[in-house]
Amino acid sequence: MRKYWFLILAIFLASLIRFYKLDAVPVSMFGDEMDVGYQAYSILKTGNDYYGNSMPLHFHSLAEWRTPLYLYSTVPTVAIFGISPLGVRLPAAFFGVLGVVSFYFLVKIIRENYLKIESSNLENIASFMLAISPWHIQYSRAAFEVTELLFLLIAGLYFFLVGFNKSKYLLLSTIFLALAPWVYSTAKLFVPALVIALVLLFWKRLRKLKPLSLSVSLVLYVLISLPLIFSILFGGGAQRFNYINVFSDPTIEHEIGVAREVDKWGNSIFSRAFHNKFEVWSEAIVNNFLKSYSTNFLFVDGDLNLRHSIEDMGMFYKIELVALIVGLVYFFSAKFDKKIKIFLLFWLIAGVIPAAITRDGGSHATRLILVLPPFLFLISYGVWALSKKRILLLSYLLALSVLFVQYQHQFWVHNPSYSERWWHYGWQGAIDVIKSVEDKYDKIVISTADEPPWIFFAAAYKYPPERWQQSFPLDNKVMLNGFGEISYIDKFYFGKPVGLELYDWGKVLDDKTLYLASTKEVRVNLIREPERTPGDLTLVKAIAFPSGEPAFYLFSGRGSDEN
Repeated sequence: MRKYWFLILAIFLASLIRFYKLDAVPVSMFGDEMDVGYQAYSILKTGNDYYGNSMPLHFHSLAEWRTPLYLYSTVPTVAIFGISPLGVRLPAAFFGVLGVVSFYFLVKIIRENYLKIESSNLENIASFMLAISPWHIQYSRAAFEVTELLFLLIAGLYFFLVGFNKSKYLLLSTIFLALAPWVYSTAKLFVPALVIALVLLFWKRLRKLKPLSLSVSLVLYVLISLPLIFSILFGGGAQRFNYINVFSDPTIEHEIGVAREVDKWGNSIFSRAFHNKFEVWSEAIVNNFLKSYSTNFLFVDGDLNLRHSIEDMGMFYKIELVALIVGLVYFFSAKFDKKIKIFLLFWLIAGVIPAAITRDGGSHATRLILVLPPFLFLISYGVWALSKKRILLLSYLLALSVLFVQYQHQFWVHNPSYSERWWHYGWQGAIDVIKSVEDKYDKIVISTADEPPWIFFAAAYKYPPERWQQSFPLDNKVMLNGFGEISYIDKFYFGKPVGLELYDWGKVLDDKTLYLASTKEVRVNLIREPERTPGDLTLVKAIAFPSGEPAFYLFSGRGSDEN
């Protein structure tokens, strides 16, 4: 047990960072988390997703078809904690900690079998670096699928390498690697390529295993993968990729047309040779590929989406650039087994490709997280190399400690208010107010002026899934005075005033109609200046962000006796 004391410390640290105040930070469940929660709730109550599909292989969500494994993983926690931050985030945090454990053992077996290094410090460093990784922490504290993906991927690789000595573990490797594409879409392309690379690199060792073990593993991989392949080809599994890939970018034809217009050759064969779809696609993919390795993305700004990265923070600590450079130089110049060098290089390159062929994929931290483990391996190796000189190690650890404390301060103190809009704060509070006063109103209208409100409403209200499935998508429509033709379910309507400003709303809202309005419609801070509320409206409630700025308003009209 004593030899694992550092791993135990890393697990404790990883758990503390990932589970502490998980229900409060991030400040709210954003749209995808609400979607996960309501899908899990719908499965729990009816066995169907909220579109009514029974135990789906891909979940039909409002904007896309979602890979299923993380959603099914949340069913037990949603059963216990409901559609809440804990209900949807606990699996991500749990798999985040398991990722730290599996990374320790993967690095350990690489060190022992391929690097032939006696010291166990390398896996100790690696588990610690993953435990405090900003990239990994960010995705462990929200209902993102990718911590589960990384755990399955890392564990699958570990059992693959163990399987050379104990062939029974090859079956575990097969299960973990075959399940990974069921978690997140980038793995659908990467994992099959990874499996092929593993077979080619380690074929001499694989062929020494019992033919039965190899045959059973192959059959098992195919059996687990086939339903997913079928869903991708004939179901909705490829819909999301079809929308976000660079080849379907609707702006390309216009871009090519403009380029040809300003070309002195006009629309000639010469112009078409320089300005065409292949040229634009190639440039987009290469640009994305290079951005993925840029210091700006990795160490300076990170992903500008504040759900994926915190403000003014790269995906790694800045000092880790030093360890990465040292790790790259020392690792690839050392006389290690070439197979492990080729494998690591393949992982670093191939892991970027699924993101590179998507729009804005060059700095999309979710799609790029596949390369976090090989980057951290090289960083850990760099730290291990620095540890041979005590003064260098102490200097590095001091700088890392300062940056870690700064990151923690930023994450817990400043980031909640910086990122409050990114996390769609206010929906739960607004729907809770609606539930508390709904008996007073005949109609409740929820604005469509900002985020699509349907899933926010269904999840926050905990609308009975069996009734939601009967009506969703909400094809029932009705003409509502001032709102035009809008969809509805029961007495809940979804729309916005047509061509009317705030000071006209009193003409279309009566005292039996409640309207949930977004701040972009109101354009006045009625929390600071409530006296600016129009006289023919009642401000039922203002829902504020943690920063104090308004998030939503609830209005009703005034009855004739109130005017």
